[in-house]
Amino acid sequence: MSRGIRMALVMNLLSLLFSGVLVHSGQSTVPLKSFKIGENVTYDCIDIYMQSGLDHPLLKYHTIEMKPSVSRTELKSQIGINKVQKQKIPCPDGTIPVWRNTKEFTTNTQVLAKNHVHFLSPDSPGTHLAGVRSQNGPYRGVEAWFKMFKLDIAKDQASYGQIYIGSGSNTEVNFISAGWMINPSFFGDGRTWTYGFWKGKDGKGCYNTACSGFVQVSQTVPIVQPIDFPAGKSLWLHYSIHQDKNTGNWWLTELGSGEPNVDIGYWPKEIFNLLDNGANMVGAGGVVQASSSGSSPEMGNGQFPNVDHPRDSGIFTNVEVMDSNYVQHKMNYFPTEVVLDSPKCYGLTIGKIFKFRPHPLGYYFNYGGPGGNSCGV
Repeated sequence: MSRGIRMALVMNLLSLLFSGVLVHSGQSTVPLKSFKIGENVTYDCIDIYMQSGLDHPLLKYHTIEMKPSVSRTELKSQIGINKVQKQKIPCPDGTIPVWRNTKEFTTNTQVLAKNHVHFLSPDSPGTHLAGVRSQNGPYRGVEAWFKMFKLDIAKDQASYGQIYIGSGSNTEVNFISAGWMINPSFFGDGRTWTYGFWKGKDGKGCYNTACSGFVQVSQTVPIVQPIDFPAGKSLWLHYSIHQDKNTGNWWLTELGSGEPNVDIGYWPKEIFNLLDNGANMVGAGGVVQASSSGSSPEMGNGQFPNVDHPRDSGIFTNVEVMDSNYVQHKMNYFPTEVVLDSPKCYGLTIGKIFKFRPHPLGYYFNYGGPGGNSCGV
């Protein structure tokens, strides 16, 4: 693969973070139960076989996979300090929790799809990134611990922390990402939410369960959920995106820390055409979307990385990648490169393992920064 094609692939993959096609899917069945967990946040317990995720035309003959054929294992190097404790939705057996899409949410998703175009387009607000990636797969998955933060983000800005996988060419891309985001124009509030995103065949894609495609399997933990932070504290999230060896589906798993893993759900192989044999690229890092005025928001926790105090900034730890044979390695086992397009506003430093004995952080990096009005396009 030539350098020009690789760079085009990278740009296409990164642009997908904000260019997904968002289509509202109405409630497909009457919920058995509903739970309100906060202001404007209601989850309906829907029959797992009647969920709107299965309404995708490519899933007409799809059979639900209830769990991965091989369960993920928890990393031995535990760092579970203030690990996020999601509020579990006590749905009855045979049902799954689905965030209720309000009229306001539907409008917000349409606005997001219309306004968030290719981030290099001259008439779009700036998208900036700070992270690491490995190319020239195939790879079967990526996994990391990463800190979640509560930030003050303007209504027309966004700030993400995410892991991702993808494959593509100059004209076509398949992509999956998951993590946390603050995106008021999408959610209608400034809270931190967990999320998942995909883009597949024919350029179609979606966030969370806003439209068909993602198959929710967990009875208690939805793919999208607001996070409540203890006063003055950050929280850790431990996610894995991995391809099932037997079915080819792409699972999202939240790995436990002293508790069972949660296989949240999966993106079926049928909605992709470039991920059958793994992904060409895997990565992790932070992303921000500037406002229309050109002001870029905070990334990570809003602080530049400090090599002497790595826990004081945004951080991804124990970043691991699954090779073509489904064997997991530290990310730097593979050729790894840094993505940092606005060093004036954001930074990134690769960590040194020995500093944290006897509890090493594996392959880790710090990222983030304050943003501002001069971060570039």
